[in-house]
Amino acid sequence: MRQHNLAQASVSEQWAWPLDFSQYDRRRSFSPSEKRSVREYVTLRRRSNPGIPSHIRQSLIRVLQPVIDALNVIELPPDRQGAVLCVVLDEMGRRESAFWSWAEADWVEFLGPNNDDYSHRYNKGTRRSMIAVAYLLAGLKSPQSVGRFERYPLAVKVFGRRPVDLAVDRVRSQLLQLGYDSKAADNNLRIQNAVCEALLLNRSPRLEDLSGDILDAMRRGEACLDLKMWAIKISRALCGLRIIAAPLQGLDKDHRRFARPATLIEVHPEWAGRCQRWLETTTITLKARRAYYHKLIGIGRWLSRNHPEIVSPEMWTRELAAEFVAAVDRMNVGDLVSPLAIIPSNKIGKPLKPRSKEHYLSAIRTFFCDCQEWNWIPRRFDPRRCLATPRSIHALIGPSPRVIEDSVWAKLLWAGLNLTAEDAPFYVSQSMGATNSLDPELSDKRIYYYPFEMVRAMTLVWLFCALRSDEIIRLRVGCIRMQREDLEIDNPDEKAPENKICWLDVPTNKTCAAFTKPVDILVGEAITDWQKLRPEQPAMLDPKTGEVVHYLFCHRGKRVGMGYLNEAIIPMLCRKAGVPVQDARGPLTSHRARSTIATQLHCAKEGMSLFELMQWLGHRYAESTMNYLKTSPTKLAKAFSDADYFRRNLRSIEVLIDREVIRSGAAVAGAPWKFYDLGHGYCTYDFFEQCPHRMVCAKCDFYLPKESGKAQILEAKGNLQRMMQQIPLREEERAAVEDGLAALERLETKLVDVPTPAGLTPREIGKKVRVELPIIQQAFSCSDEKS
Repeated sequence: MRQHNLAQASVSEQWAWPLDFSQYDRRRSFSPSEKRSVREYVTLRRRSNPGIPSHIRQSLIRVLQPVIDALNVIELPPDRQGAVLCVVLDEMGRRESAFWSWAEADWVEFLGPNNDDYSHRYNKGTRRSMIAVAYLLAGLKSPQSVGRFERYPLAVKVFGRRPVDLAVDRVRSQLLQLGYDSKAADNNLRIQNAVCEALLLNRSPRLEDLSGDILDAMRRGEACLDLKMWAIKISRALCGLRIIAAPLQGLDKDHRRFARPATLIEVHPEWAGRCQRWLETTTITLKARRAYYHKLIGIGRWLSRNHPEIVSPEMWTRELAAEFVAAVDRMNVGDLVSPLAIIPSNKIGKPLKPRSKEHYLSAIRTFFCDCQEWNWIPRRFDPRRCLATPRSIHALIGPSPRVIEDSVWAKLLWAGLNLTAEDAPFYVSQSMGATNSLDPELSDKRIYYYPFEMVRAMTLVWLFCALRSDEIIRLRVGCIRMQREDLEIDNPDEKAPENKICWLDVPTNKTCAAFTKPVDILVGEAITDWQKLRPEQPAMLDPKTGEVVHYLFCHRGKRVGMGYLNEAIIPMLCRKAGVPVQDARGPLTSHRARSTIATQLHCAKEGMSLFELMQWLGHRYAESTMNYLKTSPTKLAKAFSDADYFRRNLRSIEVLIDREVIRSGAAVAGAPWKFYDLGHGYCTYDFFEQCPHRMVCAKCDFYLPKESGKAQILEAKGNLQRMMQQIPLREEERAAVEDGLAALERLETKLVDVPTPAGLTPREIGKKVRVELPIIQQAFSCSDEKS
């Protein structure tokens, strides 16, 4: 290895540009003798004389010698050099100037975009050598401008085979370390061409001379799409080799979309300029500012169609703001989009959803608030009031968690727990000529972009952790901590279950700072398995925190994309579980798992409380957690049953029916026959359910205490019929039953002056008792003395 490194360093340090331009006479125009020689050669050429006479060669040695030296550099045999020199002389005669005066556009026109165009004028076999001569003589700066051709042969001719092969091998080995598949059919050829393209653009075979600017120029240049894509991959390899500081990032699709001229159709330039200035100044999140910008451009179209005289925000008035709010309330799909926008035909003309209306009003409200706060426009009205969302729209917006049905979610869990390597997302290279990638006969030709261990870890994180997609792809190496022994919490009697949970470090998200949450042990085991096999990847910048971190789900020098969950993982699980990729509430997306898991944890037999779920989900406010919860019908039914609505308003009381009194006819004469059991006695009032004193018996004349002899005789009868009767309770009585003694005392105080069925009030009954009690006591004392 050390000898290889030394050889690599020696080759890189010894290489220099093979032509020394200082030794050439680089005059742009011909001398009189050179002009005569060129005209003579052109005349001979028209007579089909293929050779170059010696006197003409000698006369034009000033312009032919650099070409001869370039042909010697590419090791073209002398017997084949004459044809190339004839092409050069013919083209100089046609242009009547030495090639030193040609601009790059002249060289490109001379060489043509392809072999067919070149062969119309010259021998097709000389084009490859002429490209090398043009490059060596510094006339051709970028090989991309002369069309498609193999870069490797040109690089070998210019730089030599050894330094080129060394650079290609270094990049290839680094890409293999990052996780790129060496078994792909044409990967080696693509790496070779891409590296040679970068070396030719940089005009040096040394990888150390490459920079991010050169690779970015290669990506944005005129090369074929495949070479542009490999520019990013080469940058990852150079970052791993520590030649450049950071790899290239993918082109921003949103920026390209916003930069298209079609986006600004029907928008006044003044309004578009103000919106662009706001976009570059605001500090809200990148996703929100781009969405607001898109809405503001649409509002510019509304102005152009309805108020073309309003071209800037300072021209808005309170009346115009009120008119716009009313227009948004009546807006339909497609009203404010670009005429070139592609919208499904089944949606055009339908009313906007309430949330879409709120987004338009929120965008214009934020725009005017910022413009006024930054003193860009005068304060002519209050945007918070004049552009507020109407109550009629607000009333239609509320929490609507799109929970996945329990049966479907159970199948997805089963699929995730039983994944195999064959289930992982894959593709079949077009070079293999495959038409059906699911064909079992092509199983040996499938190319798995990510290792199975990584796919399984990401799948279990999605199924068990209730994380946002942004949080999943931003998880860092070492984010899992296993729980191998009981962990004491605040209370010594409470411990975390051993070998059932582990701890997951969630990165900073949109609602709170980084935090740690308990998750199932299966997640920790899957992440640990992936970390053991994960190839070493370069550290990357976390755009949310500004830190340089090592991402967990990173492969081939690139973090997993935002769409991988929705476009690959979830369809894979649905295919294995045999469920559709969408249900009645829409497509199964990554964020729906968050609502589903939160709802199931909340509706479990011993479910998590709202505050616990708020911390587990990483929310700052409980209102945010409420957007994810939906009480299941089963739990709602159980809660309704436990509330016991009817029994809460009805109470059962035991009733004794004296059938002897009924059969004898004494009941018709007014004898008591129905006795309501009050516990401490019986009530003989027939309309007991209407008595206001039934909860706090005033012991009127209808009251029969149990300790009396009459009551004992009643209980001793054998012909009694026992039954239960439900008595509806009033609000005060229900409170007395549920709240206890205090409510009972309040009820008794309230009824102290309410007449009993006997006619007296409880206050009057109390006075009667206090008057009769001394008389009764005196009678008992007299009987005691006589005895």
